[in-house]
Amino acid sequence: MNSADVPGSPIAREPIHRREVVHNGYLRADGLWDIESEIRDSKSYGFRNADGRERAPGESLHQMKVCLTIDDNLTVVAAWAEMPATPFDECPAAADPVRGLVGLTIGRGWRKAIDEAMGGIRGCTHVRELIAAMATVAFQTVPNYRLHQRRLRGEPRQVLSRPSRQMGQCLGWDFDGPVVARIAPEFAGWRPPPKSGEI
Repeated sequence: MNSADVPGSPIAREPIHRREVVHNGYLRADGLWDIESEIRDSKSYGFRNADGRERAPGESLHQMKVCLTIDDNLTVVAAWAEMPATPFDECPAAADPVRGLVGLTIGRGWRKAIDEAMGGIRGCTHVRELIAAMATVAFQTVPNYRLHQRRLRGEPRQVLSRPSRQMGQCLGWDFDGPVVARIAPEFAGWRPPPKSGEI
């Protein structure tokens, strides 16, 4: 895209940095799910990093890959990470702590769980960024496909006993909005119950 393609921007621009992030969700033959993610950073110019390593224009300075194998409850049953391109030779050792996510369930507290398993100097910032974003990919992959399968079987819509995770989290899923009123009318105008100690 050149500057003429950017709405409202007549200013010429020079590309400097490119970050590519790709997430994929797969249903495995054994009934489990693989959520795979990859991040790549590159520059439009050649440079030498702090360790004296030369990078050619377009060469990956970061390339990290993560795979979480999960079940239908979004519980992690296996996890691995690899780091084909890193700024320093020591960085690939930060891939191992991802295994600390095994046994945890993607949902509330996921970011905290990531930090406890591989936060700070035990892990890698870019791997943590990928894993945090993988929660959304898991929600888009597993429950949505199971819902699709139920629809194909002609099963009626399930009436939920509590709001789904996305409700109340964005404009589209506003409890007071038209989408919730149409799709899940049992939660139109819903408010969370007060926490203990609140009036």
